[in-house]
Parts: sequence; structure tokens; C-alpha cells
Amino acid sequence: MRVIKSLLKDVPLPRMVKVRQSFPAPEVADVPGAVREAVAAEGVLERISEGDRVAIAVGSRGVADIDVMTREVVRLVRSRGGQPFIVPAMGSHGGATAEGQIEVLKQLGVTESSVEAPIRSSMDVVEVGRLASGLPVYTDRQAYSADKVIVINRVKPHTAFRGPVESGLMKMITIGLGKQKGAETAHSRGFQYMAEHVVAMARIVLSQVPIIFGLATVENAYDRPAKIVAVPAEKIEAVEPDLLLEAKSLMPRILFDPIDVLVVDEIGKDISGDGMDPNITGRYPTPYASGGPRVTRIAVLGLTERTHGNANGIGLADIITRKALEAIEWEKGYANALTSTVVSTVKLPMFMETEELAVKAAIKTCNAPDPSRVRLVWIRNTLELKNLWISESLLEEARRREDVEILTEPEATDFSVWPGDKSDERKDPG
Repeated sequence: MRVIKSLLKDVPLPRMVKVRQSFPAPEVADVPGAVREAVAAEGVLERISEGDRVAIAVGSRGVADIDVMTREVVRLVRSRGGQPFIVPAMGSHGGATAEGQIEVLKQLGVTESSVEAPIRSSMDVVEVGRLASGLPVYTDRQAYSADKVIVINRVKPHTAFRGPVESGLMKMITIGLGKQKGAETAHSRGFQYMAEHVVAMARIVLSQVPIIFGLATVENAYDRPAKIVAVPAEKIEAVEPDLLLEAKSLMPRILFDPIDVLVVDEIGKDISGDGMDPNITGRYPTPYASGGPRVTRIAVLGLTERTHGNANGIGLADIITRKALEAIEWEKGYANALTSTVVSTVKLPMFMETEELAVKAAIKTCNAPDPSRVRLVWIRNTLELKNLWISESLLEEARRREDVEILTEPEATDFSVWPGDKSDERKDPG
């Protein structure tokens, strides 16, 4: 390490400035009320008969108020005389075990007590059809045997492919309800076919499983619900593309571009399926998605506690710290890679002993014309983009923007501790 320190000792660290970014942010004020209004507007509760066993599929990470929405749907089902129960719909997450998926739901705030309904978790699936190519289509056995099924999910851009439908109701119907076996099959031909497979497989599931409607949310730039809509099953394919366009228009972003060095303080599966959202970093695991800022080097300083060692996405960084390396439980990320068939996300980048050395290494290798004027942005994670830190070289650019507020004077930092405050704290998922 003596040689490394010597190579990096003359690399200047920029003084940093805290700024606040602002974005248009419509927000649903009363989430339970919005759920009731959305369901009533479509008349979909009338599809439930007295005594029906109704499976409610939930499980996607980072859905604001997922416990509140699920509980409200449970109550609505009971108001019709139905017997609701929760089915985890998350593909291979939770270590691809029934117990693990219950634990993931718990981390999202979804427990039997919080949503007032039993959770029936199983990895058992039923083959419900095949694509023209011969690929089998699977769905959760509990949902298949229910009298009615309701799916709840957020509609948002995917991190590895583009299409009229990406992450949302149809993907949950295809991959979430497909469990490990269905997720593996959907990914087996690679992400170049994912946009096609999600739609084609969902059509088969919709034709064979008694799904009556989906409850879809679109979130604003601050991870709060901007819209909640109920979509009858037969309208999901037609409605979801417009919801996706709306979701993309409301996404937050880093308002500085290009960036020589992006420092990400923490990554984790509780932040994004890829640890750090490629839609924010501009660094994608496949060639089938694009967008975001032009970033030369990414330095990752650590993992979140909630990711429990799953460092899927670490391979999208250029440089990490020893602290991040030693927190990794490789088997968890490898399980994701083997299911998705994307291995770049779990490769090991160069690692440095300290945060300061990691940032210096990123600066040294970013090929900035003048390292003392490096365009550096430091974010806590890709979910929290309200407050971030920029290098002094970006200060004049920040002053010219009406959507950026300068909060501090330039100050020296060694990047060892995120200099946040209570306004930076991330809410628990869901």
C-alpha cells in the first residue's frame, strides 16, 4: 500500500460545497383515500364475490407506503366478503426461499399485523403456458389456486432494458409471481429479449390466472406517491406504457453533466436492484438501456446496512474501499447474477484502503485536463438526490441554475464520513 499512497499523494482533493436540488413533485396527500378512490373509479371490487380467496401480490423494493396501500386493499377485499392473503411476488429475491421472501416483506414494512392479512409464502410454481419459442411461463402456485388475484407495484424505468413496458405491473406478473423459476426463465435469453418477454409472458399469465386488477403507483423525485391508479386486468398492457412515461418525467437526476468523478457513499439492494440505479449514474449493466449523466469514474465508498452484504452492482463501480469489500457476502450477489445472467454487476473493482485514497484514485484516472478543477459530485446514494455535494469547480454552474440552491461555502473534506444531517435521512422503504 506504500506504493499506492506514493502514487496518489500529490492528487488534490477538491473543496466541496453542499447544494440542494429541486424537482417538480406532485404528491398524493392521502394515500389510503387515494387507494379507495382509484379502486372505486374502476369498479373492480365488483369482481370479488362473497367467500373468494383473494391473493394480493406485493414485494417490490422501494415502493413508498407499500404497507399502507396493501392494508387498504386488504380492507377493501374484506368489505366485499373476500378472504385476502398476501403472496410475495419478487422472483428470486430473499435468497429464493419462502422464509427469505417473508423477511424481505418485513423489511418493506409488510407483516401480517401491519397489513391485517396472512402471508402465504412459497417458491412452488405452476407452468401456465409456453411462448412460441418454447420458453415455459410459470406463476406462483398460491396465486394460481386463488379465486382472484390483485397485483400492487410501482411503475418505473428498468435498469437494464428499454421498452414500452419496463418495471411495473406486467413485470411483477411475469417475474415477481414467477418466483425463482419464472425469473430465471424470463432472463434466460438475455436482456435483449426482456421487453418482448415481459409482455408476452404476462399475456399468458393474465389469460390463465384470475388477476382482476393491478394497483399501480407513480412516484415523484422524492420517492413519494405522485399518482395511484387501479387498472383492470384487461387494460394493464394498454395503460402501463403511459404510466411509465409519466414516471420517467418525474424521476430525479443529478443536475450536473458531464461528471469526471461520481462518488457514491453507499449502495445496496434496498436502494436499487443494481445497488446504485443506473438511470441516475449513467452506468448500465447491459447495452440495452441508456440515459443519465456522462460519468468517467465512479467510486463507491460502502454498502448499506439493509443490503445485508448483497453487493450486486459493485461491478459497475471503478474503485471501491476495503470497507466496502469486507462487507460483501458474495454468494448473495452471485445468486442475482446467476438468475439475471448479468455477471458484470458482481465483478470486483480496484479497491483502496481508505475513502480518501479511493476518491484520489478516481480523480487520478478520470483524465480531467486539470485535476485541481475536477468535476466531482458526491451523493449519499441514488435514492437521495435532494442534497448532495459538488466540487468547487462546479460552483459557478450551480449559481446559474434556478433548480439548485447553494447551502454552504467550499470546505475541505476527506470523504471518510457522509456530512449529512436529518434532512438527508432516507425513509424506510415502503
